[in-house]
Formats: sequence, structure tokens, C-alpha cells
Amino acid sequence: MDEHKVIKDALRILEKICDKLDYGETVDIEHAEELIDFIRIFADKCHHGKEEDLLFQAVEEAGIPNKGTPDEENIFYALWLEHFLGRDYVKGMADGIAKYKTGDKVASYKITENGRDYIELLREHIEKEDDKAYLIADSNLSEEKKKELLKKFDEVEKEKIGIGVHEKYLTLIDNYKKIYLQ
Repeated sequence: MDEHKVIKDALRILEKICDKLDYGETVDIEHAEELIDFIRIFADKCHHGKEEDLLFQAVEEAGIPNKGTPDEENIFYALWLEHFLGRDYVKGMADGIAKYKTGDKVASYKITENGRDYIELLREHIEKEDDKAYLIADSNLSEEKKKELLKKFDEVEKEKIGIGVHEKYLTLIDNYKKIYLQ
């Protein structure tokens, strides 16, 4: 849930960038690129990766379905599908940024359309996780399993993401908050 706070800050920053593009204002496109990098590494590879590879498996082992039909009864499967939908929006933003950098100002629409869809998806996604999924996991996993997961989450950050990368992105978002959210 701590990672959600940082991701929500990144979404607010992305929203400000989308607003600027919508109003035809100048945008430092490097900031948008770095946000895409943050989303791909911090939010997706690290955060969603820990959920997909560890948490969702643990809840399934505890008898909670995470495959089948994405609905209220199968929230973990719905969340898993949303990770894939989010990746499509991120790809759309990245494609728009690449075109925008070549001087194609119409590409700003592709950035903002995918950006706003991603923002809406992730805000609802985080709410589902915080308000329902994590509570289900917490009440159905043993204390021993929770400790094991926390240990494995740390291992994922070191092995898949790299030492210091998490902190790099925290600093990036803190810096962008000063630029976009004040």
C-alpha cells in the first residue's frame, strides 16, 4: 500500500502533463518519458510483478480464486487483467511520446487519451486493491505466509529491479511533485 501512495502521486503528475498538452502548453517531454519509465519499472515490473508472481499465487493457495471470470467474487483475476490493460495504455502513451518528439503535435492526443485512460484505470485499480483485495489477502493468509511474502517482495526488488532503483524512482516523483503539484 505504501507503493500505492507514490503511484498515485505519479498519476497526479501525469494528469498535470495531460492538462498542459490539452491546453497546447509546452511540456518537457523528457518528464513524460521518465514517468513512462517509472510506470514500467516501479508500478508494473516491481509492484504489479510482486502481485502477479507472489501475492496472487499465495491467495490461490489459500483457496481464493484468481482465474476464471473477472467479477466481484474473483477480484484477483480482475486485477490481473487490469495489469494487462494498463500496459496497453502505457504503450499507447510511449508511442505518442515518440511521435510527439518528431514534431507531430497531433500525437499529444494519443498521449493524453492513453494517459487519462491509464489514470482512471489505475485509480480504480488501487482502490479495489486497498479497499478489498488486500483485506481479503490479509484475512486469509497466515502470519507466516505474510512474513514470507514480505521477504520475497524484498528479494524481487533486489533481483528483478536492482538495488537503489526503488529509491531512484521515489526521488524522481518527489522532484516532479515540486514541479507539477505545487
